[in-house]
Amino acid sequence: MARVPVLNSPDQLTGDARRIAEKIVDTRKSLEGPFSVWMHAPEWAERVAHLGALVRWEGTLEPRIRTLAALVVGRHFQAQYVWGVQGVIGAERNVPRSTIDAVRDDRADGIPPEDLQIIDFARQLLRANRVDEPLARAVMERLGADEYVQLTTCIGYYAMLAMTVNGVELDPNPKHESLKV
Repeated sequence: MARVPVLNSPDQLTGDARRIAEKIVDTRKSLEGPFSVWMHAPEWAERVAHLGALVRWEGTLEPRIRTLAALVVGRHFQAQYVWGVQGVIGAERNVPRSTIDAVRDDRADGIPPEDLQIIDFARQLLRANRVDEPLARAVMERLGADEYVQLTTCIGYYAMLAMTVNGVELDPNPKHESLKV
């Protein structure tokens, strides 16, 4: 059970908070997940929603790469909500089930090399707070500076989501796969 009340409808709010919630629902279709708790700090919710739109739907970084990074973040932080949602999105973006399972089980076997490069990049950044030079150089060569920065920002964005849902003990969506923690 969440440590703060879950605010999943604009009807639960008034004034600017309600306006912000309605705007978020217009773009995201709901206040699910971290937004259901960020609405306790509406200005933060609004700003994070703006960043989230950029990270999730805009920019030039391939959506599949974003999803691989988000899966690694969800697993790293054992963030049930993030993991569950990204598992669904991964399937929609043709991430093989064997890759999702390998990320879940913290393995590398069976992951296509181009996916493993992104997964290893995210794992190194999260575990060591750095990426070793050969991998950083390879990802830079593959993506270019712009998308390299988008990838690192994507990892940071999903880390923020993971810490939020973990910090408030937000229950995962019961329809989604959960991690064994």
